Amino acid sequence: MPPKIQQKSKEQKMAAAMAGGKGKKKKWSKGKARDQVDNKVLMTKEQNDRLHSEVPKMKLITVSAVVEKLKVNGGLARKTLRILAEEGKIRPVLISRAQRIYTRNVGEDDE
Repeated sequence: MPPKIQQKSKEQKMAAAMAGGKGKKKKWSKGKARDQVDNKVLMTKEQNDRLHSEVPKMKLITVSAVVEKLKVNGGLARKTLRILAEEGKIRPVLISRAQRIYTRNVGEDDE
């Protein structure tokens, strides 16, 4: 038989329980914070010039590409792409409810 282990008294057990406590609470991480972009809602003359010079030369023209390049609002980018398409500077490839894809107009060859 193993030797008997001396039992703690009730007071000792109570003191040990009170001293231990729960420790520190778990701190939840804040998560990765996405940096806020400050896109413009109106075009400046410089942005308008860049729109008319750079965008018709791009191979793949989407709303998000224009937003990234010119730092403008998504609604403003959609409107300007629609205007460029009406002027004939760019050609629509796919226009759906969710995505609009345009390409440069490389001639008057319609498919």
